Amino acid sequence: MPTDSIFFGEEEQKQIIAAIREAEKQTSGEIKVHIEKKCASGDALERAKEVFGLLKMYVTQEQNGVLFYLAYEDRKFAVIGDKGINEKVPADFWNSTKDLMRTYFSQSKYAEGLCAGIEEAGIQLKTHFPYRSDDVNELPDDISFG
Repeated sequence: MPTDSIFFGEEEQKQIIAAIREAEKQTSGEIKVHIEKKCASGDALERAKEVFGLLKMYVTQEQNGVLFYLAYEDRKFAVIGDKGINEKVPADFWNSTKDLMRTYFSQSKYAEGLCAGIEEAGIQLKTHFPYRSDDVNELPDDISFG
């Protein structure tokens, strides 16, 4: 995928990556952020599912990957989890995370909103997928751009 990191500066990207690493200290879940200008399919949830597959996020042992998807020009975002998460949590599991992020996004605080959402995801995932001493980081913590 092409890299277009104009939306977030270097410091903001470092903050987001640090939030991913901190959240993953609490859970065996794997968190990834994908950012693009426009939502290719028009529907953020459908596009997030496509990106989830393109990034091969389904390869985690416990199928516990989480994708934070943001299309900034279209002002759309989604948070989705893999099959292992969806089998253990209620259907509205990500609503509180999305609501928290929406509060920041409505103030144009996108990096802060992503960091807050990532932190919340780590807390929520800890219950179902606690961190283990033999945990392996199965997905890179970097931000992907489309």
